[in-house]
Amino acid sequence: MSVQDSYLSKVNWSADGLVPVIAQDMHTNEVLMVAWMNREALKRTVELGEVVYWSRSRKKLWHKGEESGHIQKVHEIRLDCDEDVLLIKIEQIGGISCHTGRHDCFFQKLVDHEWQITEPVLKDPAEIYKK
Repeated sequence: MSVQDSYLSKVNWSADGLVPVIAQDMHTNEVLMVAWMNREALKRTVELGEVVYWSRSRKKLWHKGEESGHIQKVHEIRLDCDEDVLLIKIEQIGGISCHTGRHDCFFQKLVDHEWQITEPVLKDPAEIYKK
């Protein structure tokens, strides 16, 4: 590892080599989503200036917006006090961060012991992910 990549060693990676990441809108401070990164994802994020996550379900790097066009441009990256959570302040291109076509991933609210959907679908996922 080069001196330039020494920041990777400061992160307290989990036993499986991952760290949770909070994506926060740089303008509103709204939390848009939570995902995971491994070392390579963080390194690629720093190099690209766009967020790259680790997909636990697909077991591969995932450049946010690679299919949808809804990329996340990095404004700043922060490490928490225990050095085991990253906060990335981003500009969300297109205003949609959730694969469901919503603005953010936290669109379900617990009301009277039931989950209620509180946010509208802004764009049909079938239109976003044409494969």
